Amino acid sequence: MPEYKNLLESAYHWERTAADQVFVTQPMGGGDANIRDWTWRQFMDETRRMATYLKSLDLPEKSHIAICSKNCVYWLMADLAIWMAGHVSIPIFPTLTPETVAYIMEHSESKLLFVGKLDPVWDEMKKGVPEGLARVAFPVAPPNDHEQWDAIMEKHEPLEEPVARAPDEMATIIYTSGSTGRPKGVMHNFGTMLTCTIGICKVVNATSSDRYLSYLPLAHAMERWVGECLSIYTGEHLFFAESLDTFVQDLRRARPTLFLSVPRLWLKFQLGVYQKLPPKKLERLFKIPILNRIVKKKILKQLGLDQVRFAGSGSAPIPKEVMEWYHDLGLELLEGYGLSENFNYSHLTMPGDSRPGYVGTTYPEVECRIGEAGEIQVKGPGSMIGYFKMPEETEETITKDGFLKTGDCGEIDEKGRLMITGRIKEIFKTSKGKYIAPAPIENKVVNHPCIELCCVTGSGFPQPHAVVQLSEDAQEAACKGERESIIRDLEEHLRKVNETLATYERLEFLTIVDDAWLPENGFLTPTMKIKRAKIEEAYQPLNSKWYEEKKPVVWKS
Repeated sequence: MPEYKNLLESAYHWERTAADQVFVTQPMGGGDANIRDWTWRQFMDETRRMATYLKSLDLPEKSHIAICSKNCVYWLMADLAIWMAGHVSIPIFPTLTPETVAYIMEHSESKLLFVGKLDPVWDEMKKGVPEGLARVAFPVAPPNDHEQWDAIMEKHEPLEEPVARAPDEMATIIYTSGSTGRPKGVMHNFGTMLTCTIGICKVVNATSSDRYLSYLPLAHAMERWVGECLSIYTGEHLFFAESLDTFVQDLRRARPTLFLSVPRLWLKFQLGVYQKLPPKKLERLFKIPILNRIVKKKILKQLGLDQVRFAGSGSAPIPKEVMEWYHDLGLELLEGYGLSENFNYSHLTMPGDSRPGYVGTTYPEVECRIGEAGEIQVKGPGSMIGYFKMPEETEETITKDGFLKTGDCGEIDEKGRLMITGRIKEIFKTSKGKYIAPAPIENKVVNHPCIELCCVTGSGFPQPHAVVQLSEDAQEAACKGERESIIRDLEEHLRKVNETLATYERLEFLTIVDDAWLPENGFLTPTMKIKRAKIEEAYQPLNSKWYEEKKPVVWKS
């Protein structure tokens, strides 16, 4: 690949050299009957027209422009158009509360908002958008009275001479998901984004022949890096998913060669297979030499994963048993680790070097050390400029010698592989004076088909306990009168989990809650991680009562 100063120059390269090659495939609603392709020529033509429109607004130089949408081709075109016009993009998760939307829009000083593919939750979210703020609607946006993308395309010619952007110029501000307190705006420049993209491209040997399905939120640094930046840099074929309901169908359409997911989805895939082939029957089939390979290939093909050559998992540790199950199918799950603050350019497991519980070794040019209180500290080319309008927080996060304080605790093994052992601020003390790191225990608890989410808590009590939310299938079973069966299963699961824990870590009980934990009601971050403080606050009044019941499984109705 030629040398570029930024990802815009990479896009210009493909526009010149592969104009008629399909770059993006986008479902437009309505299933297979309404799928649209964009060649590089078409993609860049619309991007340049939108850049002309943005230039016509005469906004101050390097203005901040927000994008709020689920993943779609228009998200990418809007982002590049913002850069072409000389401005800075502000991604907004499409599942935030109105209060958080209002905070980000005000704090980021955004001058315009792109509104795109959104659920009905937008009716609430839009209450946080400042009155009078200019808005542009993607063609896939809910009904609205904003400026319309297609109308802008008709009225404006493509911008022939985009603004030149230097590597040290700020490109974007990514607001953290805010699991504790207000989200912080992580500033990244063009040089950082490009360098990290070149780094991962070399590590996974990505080329224009690859295919990728983008569905994890583009507002998150991880998907921005792999779903947007890597696709633009390599020129690979990028597919978007239509919805959760059509996800497997979208996967089969894309047949990705590179695929990233989170443990929750890997577990859902496994449970989907078990619904058609119960574990014991599947195990028997795997033991038959003639059928073994046929069955495994058929499963991967049905999932749309039969062409995957690099399968990544991140966001949380994946259970050892799940990793082994996929490995037996012929798909090695490679875990990675990173933060918005270093554009996720930190650690990755390489093929053949995986170790359950570990997230791999550092990327090229990245250093990692364990600091005070066991904190993981990382230094590399992905480090942020700093937090927007938060100099004190920036100074607290970046050490004088340039290492990023991650806030995570960890250990490094003899091969340099990193294990995450928890968050420093999440550790709590029992009444016996013992410190509990909840994350490793939670990872063991959620390794059960009935459990979707888990929060281990119990500060000030003799032993910790876990509050859990059931999986969709378990919730349906409970509604059909199978509560007692679920309780028995979870009692046995609790017993097995406790056998693996130190005496002081053993859970007194599991509490099943029927309440929905969602980003929209503040129980989860936009990346579907639990908001510990919110959960603890919600159930704190019930803790004493639950301990007094002295049952291994308590069901809060």
